[in-house]
Amino acid sequence: MDPARQLQAPQISWLGTHAVLFEAPGEITLENQQRIWALADYASGLAAIRGVVPGMNNLMMVFGPQMSGGEQLFDRLRQQWQRGESKTFSGRVIELDVTYGGEPGPHICDVAEHTGMTIQEIVQRHTEPLYPVYALGSHPGYCYLGNMDPQLATPRRASPVQSIPGGSVSIGGVQTGVSASPGPSGWNTIGRTDFVFFDAHATPPVRLQPGDSIRFRVSRVLA
Repeated sequence: MDPARQLQAPQISWLGTHAVLFEAPGEITLENQQRIWALADYASGLAAIRGVVPGMNNLMMVFGPQMSGGEQLFDRLRQQWQRGESKTFSGRVIELDVTYGGEPGPHICDVAEHTGMTIQEIVQRHTEPLYPVYALGSHPGYCYLGNMDPQLATPRRASPVQSIPGGSVSIGGVQTGVSASPGPSGWNTIGRTDFVFFDAHATPPVRLQPGDSIRFRVSRVLA
């Protein structure tokens, strides 16, 4: 491991009285996320911790009401992080057909204006990577994805949209994602897929898990 990275310290902060947020140092990378997954396994085995929720470059841990010795526990978490252990998954690759632009992607022109790219260039760059699922959250079935081309990075919208359909493919800052259900969004919607990420009547109800990957494929590009 790079000695410079070894010296970077994570941030640990209380969330109320019964939870703590562990934030990994450095950029959001697959390596960091694999270390978060490993730390989640370690933390779930500690007697003081009732539950763990891996997030994007972070880990929330929930404690019982009788938890004491917080600083000693935080030291153990920091030491465990510095060991550099990681966890990998043999996940699936899910290919999603996406219609880009037009009514399904009303903000693709805003992304083009910000990046200086043509719409075809945006589509090409967006469909090239394989996007690992780092974590689930925001709403049921939503996947936090890594590995977007940094040239596509576009700031979130100044005014959020009140509602976008489920399956909307969007860019927000340095990330891209797909809405699993209808709802508000401050991201730039560039397309839509028919893939169903969450079905309350299915077993399991969530279709993807951390360690799976998504590849976007072009179905159509609308003007």
